[in-house]
Amino acid sequence: MPDPAVPPTPPVPLAALLAREDLGLRQIAGPADPSAVVHWAHTSEMADPYPYLLGGELLLTAGVHIPEAAGSGTYFDDYVSRIVAAGGAALGFGVAPVHDTVPRALVAACDSYELPLIEVPPRTTFSAVARAVWQLMAQARHAELRRVTEAQQSLAAAASRPDPVPSVLRQLAQRVGGWAVLYGPDGVEVAAAGRQVGTAAREALTGLTEVVRPSGPGTPTSASHATADVHLAAYSLGAGHGFVLGVAAPQRDPGDHTIASVAAVLLSLLTGEHQSGSGAARSSALVRLLLGAPAQDVAPLLGGEQWVVVHARPDTLTAPDPVAASALGAALGSPLVDTAREVVRVLLPAGPEPAPQPGWTLGVSAVAGPREWATADIQAGRALARARATRAGLVRYGARPALADLVPEADAEAHARALLAPLAPALTETLRTWLSLHGSWDRTAVALDVHRNTVRQRIAKCAALLERDLDDPDVRMELWFALRRP
Repeated sequence: MPDPAVPPTPPVPLAALLAREDLGLRQIAGPADPSAVVHWAHTSEMADPYPYLLGGELLLTAGVHIPEAAGSGTYFDDYVSRIVAAGGAALGFGVAPVHDTVPRALVAACDSYELPLIEVPPRTTFSAVARAVWQLMAQARHAELRRVTEAQQSLAAAASRPDPVPSVLRQLAQRVGGWAVLYGPDGVEVAAAGRQVGTAAREALTGLTEVVRPSGPGTPTSASHATADVHLAAYSLGAGHGFVLGVAAPQRDPGDHTIASVAAVLLSLLTGEHQSGSGAARSSALVRLLLGAPAQDVAPLLGGEQWVVVHARPDTLTAPDPVAASALGAALGSPLVDTAREVVRVLLPAGPEPAPQPGWTLGVSAVAGPREWATADIQAGRALARARATRAGLVRYGARPALADLVPEADAEAHARALLAPLAPALTETLRTWLSLHGSWDRTAVALDVHRNTVRQRIAKCAALLERDLDDPDVRMELWFALRRP
């Protein structure tokens, strides 16, 4: 039998559905399993519903498809076997308007194939059953979200205590009802909390951590394994020092993965601080900057001489929260993260090229020294605007040599200032974006978060103030030359 392709929603216990007095449902065949669940309700009068089932359904039928001579042949055996083969969770049979009672041969077939058979009384409509399933599912979802939210708050509070790593592990173990352990880069247990597991499970968890320990491109960040007695999971911590979080629990409840992932993010930050001492170095760098030290004198404390700036926006409509921003920084390999409105800025030591991150749109600057951090920040913003306009996951700022590099920098800057002097900053940025997107009104509007008519009005005003024909390729080239000056 194939595994049911169930949706990522909380399942509804079949017993909870049967307990609804307003429905009056009654199980008349199949095993009475308290752990039986359904993921949705589906109505079908097909003689062979297999092609239309995804798995986990409570299939509802009034028996319209049943032929008159069905009781004397193999019809019901074939019908029930196909539901079971498709992964159906239970069968609901409506008594009315076609049949006065549930056919005995159907009851026998459900007993034979161990498929729960539910009698739906005449007064209960199939839509009422489906509505009840969704109501119970919504209640379960609400309870799950509340549990995850409470766990996030308790984990964050644990991370602020004097002994943050043991506190986070204790809180995680309590929330999942099992054992949480932190493994060091050498595979040795650094700290653990919760109920101990057997030797076999302990060894299996240790082996699972090696699957996620960074070993090169393509290494998974999490892995899981389940046995009859315990569910194991391992999470690679994003600090880049080889720490791994292991979790062992007697069962896997909805939301456990989310809770463990939050703990992994917090432990990534904590182990990064513990391993490298970068927290003290960053504090020292901040103090020196506030006291007037040049950026190039402070940069060595942060771990590098060459840097890139990354601007990121989440693909969702919501603004990034601090946990999500920290998780992005950990994934990119830097704790130097700033969240400003809809954009997250990350300062990275130059090295391996930043990779695209699921759920984020990234703009990456050219490599720059500390003296050019401000310029790199502008470059990253422009790259992000282009990435959003072209719907690319990541765009790198093009810093290759060009004809403009043949002109002395001072002369180029003087020409750019004189040419663009009539334009206000908003008009300058609109013109730069519009030219970079080859005069596309729609893509420029997307990049600037304005209406396309606003773009047209601004470009028309630029043409009037500059007294230039912006449809002329030579004019566009000269303006682009000027606009490339930071």
